[in-house]
Amino acid sequence: MTNNTLLHDALGSATASIISRSLTHPLDTAKARLQAPVTSTPASTRPYSGTFDVIRRTIRREGVRGLYRGFPAVVVGGTPGTMAYLCGYEFFKGRMSTYLGVKGAAGENKNGESFGAFRGFLVHFASGMLAETIVCIIYVPVDVVKERLQVQHQMPAGGAAPNGILQYSGSFDALQKILRTEGLSGIYKGYAATLASFGPFSALYFVFYERSKAWTQGFITSKEKEQDTAEATLGEKELHFPHLMACSAGSGALASFLTSPLDMAKLRLQVQRGQRAAAATAVSGSIQPVVDTTSYRGMIDCLKRAYCEAGLRGLFRGAGARVLHFTPSTCIMMTCFEKCRSFYATALGADCK
Repeated sequence: MTNNTLLHDALGSATASIISRSLTHPLDTAKARLQAPVTSTPASTRPYSGTFDVIRRTIRREGVRGLYRGFPAVVVGGTPGTMAYLCGYEFFKGRMSTYLGVKGAAGENKNGESFGAFRGFLVHFASGMLAETIVCIIYVPVDVVKERLQVQHQMPAGGAAPNGILQYSGSFDALQKILRTEGLSGIYKGYAATLASFGPFSALYFVFYERSKAWTQGFITSKEKEQDTAEATLGEKELHFPHLMACSAGSGALASFLTSPLDMAKLRLQVQRGQRAAAATAVSGSIQPVVDTTSYRGMIDCLKRAYCEAGLRGLFRGAGARVLHFTPSTCIMMTCFEKCRSFYATALGADCK
């Protein structure tokens, strides 16, 4: 990866991140509120029946602003996070492809001979996992603040005072209070759980995305050969806009659905830490804490209990909202990333590769 390529990737990923998150944050809020533990506080009435029920009731109770709780934290922290994430993936993919002698998503060696799918799978799976491992250093604080803000109206232990005043007034206020009451460890206690959730998602997403691009490339090439236009085959980076959208959307939907139980467990553990911290500070304050009998010992325990309570339906609670969020999110982000970095390469007078 040259310095010019790195600059194009950085600018493209930053632009893609802002556009994607601006359009899909309400769906992320709906997903978080569906996955959060159901409580019996006055602030939370009957459980949500689905994604659109969350959106409808949130707008009615809190206005459109309620759907964008945690958004400033996502933009300020998430944009450099996405830059590190996508640039990191491209870096690891390039290095591992060179080391293993892999060319393209189809797993061919430098002589065009096929290894089968395994080495291509290994490159993209490991690159996605490594990129997520590093970027979680940025994402975890953002994720903690965002989800505390998104679900605070449901938190039983001081999440909302009896008079209706929310515990956190905004992203910066939430960050200050978490650091004051829980310390730096409160921000990063969820690192392992977040990595266990987002790591497999990123790994699977890039496997599906790169593979679907290769399949699309092969299909287009075969059609061109049938039409005697084989000399005009598309390059790997030259898929048209609709093709990129289909590949990224389909990959995001599949990866987000398969990893939904991990995301649910991660969110519940983060909410539980917030409840405990709120309960500890409420004893000496004006907020009367409400005892929450739910206590998860870890991610595996959370998954086991969710399954015991409601079977597979309990494990995949909020999966629909997660898919509805990640499908357009990954579609917009990756399509914009591919096109924006090509745009910046052209605008800055250099090729993308």
